[in-house]
Amino acid sequence: MNKHRVVITGMGVVAPNAVGLNNFLKAIQKGRSGVTFHQKLKDLKFSCCIGGIPAIGEELKNQYLTPLQLRGFESAGILYGCIAGMDAWQDAGFIIDKNSKTDYDSGMVFGSGTSGVEKFREAIYKLDNHKVRRLGSTVVLQTMASGISAYLGGILGLGNQVTTNSSACSTGTEALLMGFERVKSGKALRMLVGSCSDDGAYIWGGFDAMRVMTYNHNETPEKGSKPMSAEASGFVPGSGAGALVLESLESALERKASIYAEVLGGNINSGGQRSGGTLTAPNPQAVQKCITDAMKDANTKSTEIDAINGHLTATIKDPLEIENWTKALQRKGKEFPIINSLKSMIGHCLAAAGAIESVATVLQLKHQFIFPNINCKEVHPDILKLISKEKIPTKMTPKKLNIIAKASFGFGDVNGCIIFKKY
Repeated sequence: MNKHRVVITGMGVVAPNAVGLNNFLKAIQKGRSGVTFHQKLKDLKFSCCIGGIPAIGEELKNQYLTPLQLRGFESAGILYGCIAGMDAWQDAGFIIDKNSKTDYDSGMVFGSGTSGVEKFREAIYKLDNHKVRRLGSTVVLQTMASGISAYLGGILGLGNQVTTNSSACSTGTEALLMGFERVKSGKALRMLVGSCSDDGAYIWGGFDAMRVMTYNHNETPEKGSKPMSAEASGFVPGSGAGALVLESLESALERKASIYAEVLGGNINSGGQRSGGTLTAPNPQAVQKCITDAMKDANTKSTEIDAINGHLTATIKDPLEIENWTKALQRKGKEFPIINSLKSMIGHCLAAAGAIESVATVLQLKHQFIFPNINCKEVHPDILKLISKEKIPTKMTPKKLNIIAKASFGFGDVNGCIIFKKY
């Protein structure tokens, strides 16, 4: 079987700090936070009353979806995914036409976590009140797990594999690698990949109950997300969507498409909830194996990695993640690559995290810079025992970059790591 080189020809993003690729690029270069205070969370007695929610107004919605499509539409996650996916598709040079023929060369893997909770809650109340006929025709599409791929696949007319994956915080990274494998094997010329996440009290309530979200920054929301910091006190929830068009190099060159970067390879695995791994904690051996196997798949040496975009959630697990990177790469101190976490600006976007963060990673390669860790003035002491402080930049840094590793580690002890290369 011929193996094809895979490149990225289009991207789209809906993030708490910016909507649209150019706006997002400027936001991450400036270190702009998208975390804000939400009165509704306070009214519901949440400990953490801050979070990252993209600014999507009615005017913007109407630029992407018709009044008929928006009728009864309450799933923010699916809306974010549609906007990001449509932007990525058009960014890659394709036209969106509802009368187009089915495109059997193009498919999609678009992940999600929990979607349409508000719609599901509405349905429960109507059923309890014996009003089943008033549920409406969009309840199923907005509450089924594959709602995002169903909506977006129809908008774009995709005829190859069209599916939704779900692997907690690793969802977006997993979706990208699933699409990568399909293009690499020649089963599709291109795949739209990404992930989305809903927001609000019903999504974030369980994490608040677990006490894993910060409650120290309700008065200073922009300073709340502190990955790798000595002052980190838990993660800040976020939401949104990221999307990338993966395409065979031959196809991209044939149609003279712009190319953002190349995907060299990657790996997905699980720690099996053994050797210290649990439903909520990673098996360190599996994390290290995921990284080393990703490098093998990408035919990349540890010394060739210029930077890392980590998972790094601003919890007590940040030092362990850094330790896992040092062991997997066999690089410590001043020899360690530069590392950053987009969560300092947008919070932890849950199922959407891997996709949004991958878009940010690719933008760094394309434009040759490192975005800042905005809330890490004092690095966690356990991290400083492993790597040098200058490897955690707090200001935007122009940087010659060739290869960046991106990883995500999710609930259920599941891991994903991708290796991107400048094209």
